[in-house]
Amino acid sequence: MKWASNRNIAAFKPNLSLFHFHSLFQNARCALVTFRQLLQANYNPNDVTFSLLIKACLSSSFAFGSSTSEQKASQIHTQLAKRGVNQFLYVNTALIDLYMKLGFTSHAHQLFEDMIYRDVVSWNVMICGYSQNGYPYDALQLFVHMLRQNFRPNQTTIASLLPSCGIRELILQGRSIHGFAFKAGLGWDTQLNNALISIYAKYDDLEAAQVLFEGMDGKNVVSWNTMIGAYGQNGLSNKAVLCFKEMLKEGLQPSQVTMMNLISANAVPTIVHCCIIKCGFINDASVVTSLVCLYAKQGFTEMAKLLYKYYPTKDLITLTAMTSSYSEKGDIESAVECFIRTLRLDIRPDAIALISVLHGIEDPSHFAIGRAFHGYGLKCALSTDCLVANGLISMYSRFDEIEGTLFLFSEMSEKPLITWNSVISGCVQAGKSSNAMELFSKMNMYGQKPDAITIASLLSGCCQLGNLRTGETLHGYVLRNNVKMEEFTGTALIDMYTKCGRLDYAEKVFYSIKDPCLATWNSIISGYSLYGHEHRAFKCFSELLEQGLEPDRITFLGVLAACTHSGLVHLGMKYYRIMTEECGLVPSLQHYACIVGLLGRAGLFKEAIEFINSMEIRPDSAVWGALLSACCIQQEVKLGECLAKKLFLLNCNNGGFYVLMSNLYAIVGRWDDVAKVRDMMRDSGGDGCSGVSVIELTSIKDTDNNLRPNEAYLNSSTWQNLCLY
Repeated sequence: MKWASNRNIAAFKPNLSLFHFHSLFQNARCALVTFRQLLQANYNPNDVTFSLLIKACLSSSFAFGSSTSEQKASQIHTQLAKRGVNQFLYVNTALIDLYMKLGFTSHAHQLFEDMIYRDVVSWNVMICGYSQNGYPYDALQLFVHMLRQNFRPNQTTIASLLPSCGIRELILQGRSIHGFAFKAGLGWDTQLNNALISIYAKYDDLEAAQVLFEGMDGKNVVSWNTMIGAYGQNGLSNKAVLCFKEMLKEGLQPSQVTMMNLISANAVPTIVHCCIIKCGFINDASVVTSLVCLYAKQGFTEMAKLLYKYYPTKDLITLTAMTSSYSEKGDIESAVECFIRTLRLDIRPDAIALISVLHGIEDPSHFAIGRAFHGYGLKCALSTDCLVANGLISMYSRFDEIEGTLFLFSEMSEKPLITWNSVISGCVQAGKSSNAMELFSKMNMYGQKPDAITIASLLSGCCQLGNLRTGETLHGYVLRNNVKMEEFTGTALIDMYTKCGRLDYAEKVFYSIKDPCLATWNSIISGYSLYGHEHRAFKCFSELLEQGLEPDRITFLGVLAACTHSGLVHLGMKYYRIMTEECGLVPSLQHYACIVGLLGRAGLFKEAIEFINSMEIRPDSAVWGALLSACCIQQEVKLGECLAKKLFLLNCNNGGFYVLMSNLYAIVGRWDDVAKVRDMMRDSGGDGCSGVSVIELTSIKDTDNNLRPNEAYLNSSTWQNLCLY
């Protein structure tokens, strides 16, 4: 095919060289303009022309998935077919690559299907394109077709395919491809080994990744970067730093990716900072931005602020990281100031910047600020974003603003599972478990399947309502649908059965869990303590230690409660010393209240008061209340009266303390004082008589269609909807 007619070829030579110039310098717009000039001059482009044009488009910043990019690529495709250049295999392959990189997989697939001849390169481009566009199953299927058509894969084929197997569902396929590559004699290729190390890191199989890395002969910078990244992905920041040091010993020059991997490993910021300075990346915008984020993420907000101040680039990522850091520390004023600085720099905050403030609003005095940010989200059309909507729902739930929570939820056009979970959890946390159960019924009607988080939130709601039947139904759903008994699901089930009066069921759930976590152990220990089975609680504590788990403050709270209920003073003090001295845990006010109650119930009031005086933090009403309860048991009226005055001075309006004093006077027969305490209680806003007990009633219909007791709950809409599972 002729490039141009002889009469005008000399005249067009300058334009031809210009076209080549634009192609080499990756300027797609200029290359397309020159290509149009070529067509307008009635010259007939050949395969080289189209190859250069596609190369320029591949190297440019064409918008991914945009209609304009699709139109331009289709125009090139049309011209290519019109002029018969589609007979050239390498040009078609380049066009497939362009379609894939722009995200138009269906166009690439059709072009690939229309190709009469294919080679390994064209198969590789298709496999790599599917992998990069998030179609792992299509990439694997295409690889199988490639083998069936007797094409021999090379290193690039396997390296392009392996990223598709980086998800949990395709672990077996990933290992199989590794075996295939080894059998085909491709196992020693550096590019292939780098890809294998990366996917084994995603499988959390660091041992396999290390074996591959150590067995490599020609380790390049990419190999070291991949291994540093593998350690970082698995939370081994120290090993990531050591690997970086070994890389320097080998005489290799770190790249920008090396620094980014070190930062992603969540290593000590000062160490990473020194490495960045020594390796000469302190002026690299992306590296410094990531370093600011690392300082902010680990709570070194002032250092992040200092680094940000002296670095000329001001972008949304660094400002959002600093805003989030202030917010996590509870410094809402600084977080808001940082957010305002973003606006002053004419940088429009995104959804992540907005929720970074919302997540830190936990103090009731900051609720007005949260509402102001809600208003900003409405003004900037960010409140419809799923992340922002969930953040707002969580904030309103935190302050028991259930009406606002439900309104936000109802306004959302699309309700993903994470949103259902947020609003259900919010209702439970606000003590509105009945609303949570109704939402769960609606969730079922909408066809949305609950996950482990949904189940755990609802089980917590069952604890509030004392609703054993609904809890059993949720347990049945978990078993029937093979929901993974994750740590919090099993723990929530144990907690629900314990608080709903079925310790035997709680035990069955506990022993059905293969490797219970610390939270699960804590839950069963607390359950045994609540029911007065102190010896079982102590046995569980010993087994927990044998499993190599380190007890936390909640563990010791359960054990101390068991000692308090059973009156085991010496053992309780022993566990308290283990907690503070051997485990180095700082006691909370709840721990102090347990010890005070333990000593007081044994009649050791002198020791209890000495213990209170030795406390490192100021005792609250719970600590004094524990001592008052002990006075009631031991009939210590004089000390009880002193404690009552103490609680009155603390402005404690808890009706329970009035009841304790009333009972104390009643035990010793001082009925006039009982009447006075009752009057004081009424004046404070309570009558000392009203109370609520929760009991679950069910009923069934007899032959006369009348409801009989013990089955009425089945008549409720909530129960009927739950039965749909």
